[in-house]
Order: sequence, then structure tokens, then C-alpha cells
Amino acid sequence: MITCHEFSFQGFVNSLIMHEIRIAEDLSAIVLQAARKENLVRVTKVSISFGQLVQIVPDIFEFAFREIVKNTIARKAKVDIEIVPVKMNCNSCGIDFQLTDNNFSCSVCGSADLNIINGKELFIKSIEGE
Repeated sequence: MITCHEFSFQGFVNSLIMHEIRIAEDLSAIVLQAARKENLVRVTKVSISFGQLVQIVPDIFEFAFREIVKNTIARKAKVDIEIVPVKMNCNSCGIDFQLTDNNFSCSVCGSADLNIINGKELFIKSIEGE
């Protein structure tokens, strides 16, 4: 007898979207607070870096960000998103390498004893305005 576990695709999609919405809410609050502090009347560009391990979907994030700031001084801001690749360091052989294909093992010696150097970032690089 085979037992099937119910999988809610809609629930999965909603959880992915909620991830981007929450990050967009937090980053938009920081952008608007910084703009007020600098007495900007309009935010023209926001540059954001996401590490690959944050697993952001850029289009969903940008849509959420735009919805959140639509009635603010950032409503027309260009959103520039950079995805930072995962860079690892092997504790066994000491080599630094870029992660490919989600293979969390050293590309030289095969060890799984690794440190993450880059790839978990989530920050606003710059805010431009007038």
C-alpha cells in the first residue's frame, strides 16, 4: 500500500511570496527612514545585494517593494538587485571556491567541512535621491 502525503503547491508558493514580502517591508522601511534623515523629497534609485543563499526571487521582491512604497517618496525609484554568488572556504585543504549546483562539498578535496565566505548577504548598497 502506498500512502500519498498531500502537498499544497499554493501553500508553498504563498510561503515563498511571504519571504519576499517580509524582506521588502523591512528594506523599504530602512530606505524611507534613511531618505527622511537625509531630507530627500524623492528616492530615485535603490541598490540592494542579496546573497544567493537568501533565495530571493528578484521579480517577486521588486513587485512587493513597489507595492509597499507606492504611496511614498520612493514610488518611482529604480530598483537595482545584485545576487552575490556563494563563496566557500574548505577547512580541510584551505582553498576558496565558488559554489556551483548546490554541491556543498569542496571542489578540490571533496570535504564538507566548509565555511561560507559570501552568499548570505542582505543589505542596501545605496540609496539615491534628491
